[in-house]
Amino acid sequence: MKKRIPALLLAFCLLLTTPALAVSDSTSNFTRAKTYSGQFSDLTTDSVFYDNVAALYEYGLSVGKPDGTYGLKDSMTVGQVVIFAGRIRSLYRTGDAEAGAAAYSGSGSTARAYLRYLQAEGVVGTELDDRLTSSATRAQVAHVLANTLPEEALPAINSDLVTQAYASRKFITDVTEYTDYQQDILKLYRCGVCVGSDATGSFLPDQPITRGAAAAMLTRMVDASLRLTPGWDLSWLYSARGTTLASLVEPAAYIAAPYTNDEIDSAVRYMLSAGSSTLSLQYTAPINAAFARDIMQRALSAVKTYCEQCYNTVSCTYTVSGSVVLTFSAASAGDRLEEYRQETISSAIAVHDQLWADGAITDAMTELEKARVYYTWVCENAAYDYSADGLSLSHIPYSLFHSGTAVCDGYTGAYNLLLKLEGIQCSTLSNSEHIWTLAVLDGKQYHIDTTWGDSGSAISYDYFAMSPNKSWSYHSW
Repeated sequence: MKKRIPALLLAFCLLLTTPALAVSDSTSNFTRAKTYSGQFSDLTTDSVFYDNVAALYEYGLSVGKPDGTYGLKDSMTVGQVVIFAGRIRSLYRTGDAEAGAAAYSGSGSTARAYLRYLQAEGVVGTELDDRLTSSATRAQVAHVLANTLPEEALPAINSDLVTQAYASRKFITDVTEYTDYQQDILKLYRCGVCVGSDATGSFLPDQPITRGAAAAMLTRMVDASLRLTPGWDLSWLYSARGTTLASLVEPAAYIAAPYTNDEIDSAVRYMLSAGSSTLSLQYTAPINAAFARDIMQRALSAVKTYCEQCYNTVSCTYTVSGSVVLTFSAASAGDRLEEYRQETISSAIAVHDQLWADGAITDAMTELEKARVYYTWVCENAAYDYSADGLSLSHIPYSLFHSGTAVCDGYTGAYNLLLKLEGIQCSTLSNSEHIWTLAVLDGKQYHIDTTWGDSGSAISYDYFAMSPNKSWSYHSW
């Protein structure tokens, strides 16, 4: 008579005798089941890829070559790349690195069995069928690895960084739309599997890959702690450093004898874009003081439309034979004007760069949105200088950046300077008592008055992006 085994005891016995099943489709299947202790004779602790090759052994992905080496400097064949990728795929899917290719063991070589497995899994197509024994290029490695694991196992941790860097055409410059497997290569950067071989992230797509370098990519596939973020300095991509006040003025033709306001503006822009503060003119007819004074006043009006340049006064010398020399300066600046101008542009660049670095301004924003950010910054960082007289430095943007105080032309000059650093077209509009900004934002012209926007206890956006009619209702011109 057979003995009956109690149900609980039977369940316990089964628990002891049934092997643990791997989790299907899980990164938890990537475990270091072995310990590396010098199994590869060519791998020393000071080897560049020591940690990666040791990890390959510990994850059960490589036992090295028959001679006891790993082959750090040997070129890797396409077939070897396929084998490693097949093992990673199989380990993720089944918990067994060899199970995937086992079903295709009759396909010929070991590499071909793994290739058939990857093809069945949709990782690759037939493009590598005739290349298994060829040395693998880095681009081919990227192509195989990019699709070995799904997104949940290989997330894009560097997506924004890589997208911005690559779009700048300053990073990963050897990978273009004409490069084989371009998108697969970029995916490895986005996922932290690759950071390139130099400071600009060059991938070297057509070069063969060594087994050591491949080990670095392979182990980053299975071990998230080994994935990298490129240490690229992208700050200069949005930085305005190197910009000069002169470069913010659209160059114009030099007109030696300007008569109309447009001609005077052209001559003034010629001077400003050349970085000069002196404009020499030569008229053919004899001139008198009244003529020279008229030219001087109209030239000063023209300069004030570029109030970010820090000029608000002019002196004039002339001869009756037609020579007129205009020298522009700023009230109370004296011989320190150039110093003040340099500090003004440096301070504005610092503001511009910081707002970009903080994410307050981004590429995705419209010009209108960017202009609002700068409007807010000016209003938050300036106070109206009620004590200013006609000779005060508060009439130029230097004072706003340096001391946080300004009057309307200082406010407007600082704001226009920030807009121009952003590439936004702007100038000024004024009447006998006031000056404000005229800007073209996203193809539409707006009036913007930072001075009045900062006139209350809180910022008023009533004076931001005004239509001409609305602006007229506040201040005619």
